[in-house]
Amino acid sequence: MLIDQASLPGSGKTVCVTGAGGFIASWMVKLLLEGGYSVKGTVRNPGDPKNGHLRELEGAEERLRLCRADLLDPDSLREAINGCDGVFHTASPVTDDPEEMVEPAVNGTKNVIIAAEEAKCRRVVFTSSIGAVYMDPNRSPDAVVDESCWSDLEFCKNTKNWYCYGKAVAEQAAWDFAKEKGVDLVVVNPVLVLGPLLQPTINASIFHILKYLTGSAKTYANSVQAYVHVRDVAQAHILVFETPSASGRYLCAESVLHRGDVVEILAKFFPEYPVPTECSDKVKPRAKPYKFSTQKLRDLGMEFISVKQCLYDTVKSLQEKGHLPLPPQPDDSLRIQS
Repeated sequence: MLIDQASLPGSGKTVCVTGAGGFIASWMVKLLLEGGYSVKGTVRNPGDPKNGHLRELEGAEERLRLCRADLLDPDSLREAINGCDGVFHTASPVTDDPEEMVEPAVNGTKNVIIAAEEAKCRRVVFTSSIGAVYMDPNRSPDAVVDESCWSDLEFCKNTKNWYCYGKAVAEQAAWDFAKEKGVDLVVVNPVLVLGPLLQPTINASIFHILKYLTGSAKTYANSVQAYVHVRDVAQAHILVFETPSASGRYLCAESVLHRGDVVEILAKFFPEYPVPTECSDKVKPRAKPYKFSTQKLRDLGMEFISVKQCLYDTVKSLQEKGHLPLPPQPDDSLRIQS
């Protein structure tokens, strides 16, 4: 069936996606193109082969332009964002080094907001993280984590959790600066993101699962983690951009699982891999999942892909991309239903 391009929500609109070659951003570019948008994606080097997957996306030839830009180079951002109806600011340094994490994240975000204000963009959607939300030692285990929660900066500093510290500081700076500049800002706070890779390289969140399949992790930690599918994260960003009434922060999560549950699911779907069966901590009680609410996103019509499907899709993608050896197997078609 032929799709009438003019009827698509993004028809005639141009948006900018920063750090377009990244895991989440690549999916945003894919879904935005499918939605009829023209996309200007910022990358460090448009000619780099690692951005080739973006050019292969449906609609890319007609409506995707890769722009050379650096978060700390205001002029390059101005050029990329000029003429855009909106900006999806996803580019961010991922490192445990406080110097490398905080300053570029904060100053890069300020530069994006300045460029968006000058270009008179309708809205900026900023990718933050659960890291800016849930790191709080004083929160009761029974308290529900939602958009009103913020990570405790002193606690992050004292425990040297620079990722969460950087995310919280960068998001706060985004709110302060957007208010000062009169820019309409909406923030999405995803948890650990899994799912199929569009880009050729493995990112940190995918390695979290890969290590349980290659035999490099002999045990699993006595800890919990919240998970969400990459497609849902990309979809959430577009949903809050397209919904005029959307405002504030949006927690994006599907399930909180103990690592023991994760390896159990992996072993059930993929018994041919050396998935660990022992916990590294046999002394402390099993860590309990925290409670969270995604009611704000659900109220916009968001429906989440299950965490089981998410784990399954991640492994299948790793196999297809050649990051995992393909085991000999007779029939794969029935296994996702279990």
